[in-house]
Amino acid sequence: MSTTKQPAMVRPLKVEEIVSRAQQFDYSTFTPVVSWLRTADAMQRQADIYEREGDDQKAYELLFRKADLVLGKLPHHPQAHEQEAALKDARRIVLKNLERLETLKPRITKRYARYEDALAKRKERQAELAKRQTSQADGAGISEGTARPSLTRKGSGTWYDDSSQRTLDASANRDLAVKIAKKEIQRRDVARRAVRQAGLSPEEEQGRRTGGLWSQWEDELVTKTTRSNSVDDLSQQIIDTRRRMDSPRHIKGSSSVDGATPRASAYRYPTVQPPTVFELPGDTPIIQELPADPVYPRSPPPIPPLPVELSADSAPKPPPKPPLRHPSLSIDTRPPPIPAKSSESDESYPDSRSTSATTGPDLSPPSYSFKPAAYLENGTALRTIFLPPELRHSFLSLAASNTARNLETCGFLCGTLISNALFVSKLVIPEQESTSDTCEMVNESALFDYCDREELMVLGWIHTHPTQTCFMSSRDLHTHGAYQVMMPESIAIVCAPSKDPSWGVFRLTDPPGLRTVLNCKQTGIFHPHSDENIYTDALRPGHVFEAKGLDFEIVDLRPGRSIR
Repeated sequence: MSTTKQPAMVRPLKVEEIVSRAQQFDYSTFTPVVSWLRTADAMQRQADIYEREGDDQKAYELLFRKADLVLGKLPHHPQAHEQEAALKDARRIVLKNLERLETLKPRITKRYARYEDALAKRKERQAELAKRQTSQADGAGISEGTARPSLTRKGSGTWYDDSSQRTLDASANRDLAVKIAKKEIQRRDVARRAVRQAGLSPEEEQGRRTGGLWSQWEDELVTKTTRSNSVDDLSQQIIDTRRRMDSPRHIKGSSSVDGATPRASAYRYPTVQPPTVFELPGDTPIIQELPADPVYPRSPPPIPPLPVELSADSAPKPPPKPPLRHPSLSIDTRPPPIPAKSSESDESYPDSRSTSATTGPDLSPPSYSFKPAAYLENGTALRTIFLPPELRHSFLSLAASNTARNLETCGFLCGTLISNALFVSKLVIPEQESTSDTCEMVNESALFDYCDREELMVLGWIHTHPTQTCFMSSRDLHTHGAYQVMMPESIAIVCAPSKDPSWGVFRLTDPPGLRTVLNCKQTGIFHPHSDENIYTDALRPGHVFEAKGLDFEIVDLRPGRSIR
């Protein structure tokens, strides 16, 4: 007999457990205080996204970790006096975050209470089932068909499913990940433009974000902007269509009754109502266009004159009653059309059979959560990074002139957090100075200022080895350590176009790699470390997946360059 596999009960965390996890992160005074401040900003940005997507646990953990970092650790950093103004701003934001923590705490507590209630009910049903099974005199017991529903029936309260989120495997759902990312990144772009058009000052914007009012206000701006743009676009379509119809080229083939030169007829444009928008999964909204000319209903037929005299004898007989037909006989008996073959990507959608064919699956980020695909050596889960496969080819083309002169080139992988996964959406090329063995960023603040404006996170970096093999040099390890301490998922891509393998995706091991590099005081380009297992592959296997169709943009911050 076939049985349906039920999800296991997932235990949420208590507030005390979240606090304990928040305090467990590698802190080192060897890392510059400015890097820690950027780490605090990245925590804030991620917490905002998690709270918007309904993940109160992760939002609470990140906000508490930021508070512990800014209030508990950074004031004692040896370089704290060099960043007094920045630390003051960070403390001001953290104090506002404390109010958000107090708002999140009861929601987390309530969720755990619901879990305990569901667990207690499950134990009661298990005890009841065991009692009924042992009380059978004939030893036959209760059949599987009658016993199983009482334990696993959906909605019975036994299985704790407090969230409507669907947990997805990154490897099997890359196509869906691309569609979710495209829609959400487009929504965020619209929201960012709307915020700028609203004329909100940076102080007001930060106040709304930390005050817990940002998501609702941002949604209102997006809805207003989208509706306004849709109406304006439709109005322009109607005007352009009418102009084409009234142009001499269009009227040239027509003839007028009096033989006079045809003139453009006066036309009063109708009042435009908001258009009907149909959304397909992964596609841009399709706006239903109105006809070019207004369509008027046909005139009703003339009413026949009534007879002069009417009598009972001259009254017409009622028409015969039509034969009764059963409703089922009126159904179209033609065979339905043969459905199209489903693509491989459709198989990756969870519960795709229950989704309406007209509306498609819900692509909003709160509906999905990508589960971790890999773990650090210390057991910490790593969120998935989705990487556009065309990115490295574009980077190599951009770096070709330097590569031909035996000079390294570097760039940064920037992106955002969506549905508990990280998506690379920008390749940023900073101003830099290069040699055959090194590539140093110039004007580092320009990179982070750009990321702040575009609400991006630095997810890693990429650089070339024009003549060397594909490996991480000592200088590369130290460069990457500064980014991995800010975000454990950070990656380093090395491109060695003249060697085989020609590229690789790496991260530091933890332990021992990250701690070894952070504590290393040597400065040479090539120097040994005490541990051998310093870094490892992040792609095969690892937490990085290439996602075909994922859009990205190249932003060149070097003098005289621009967005490509």
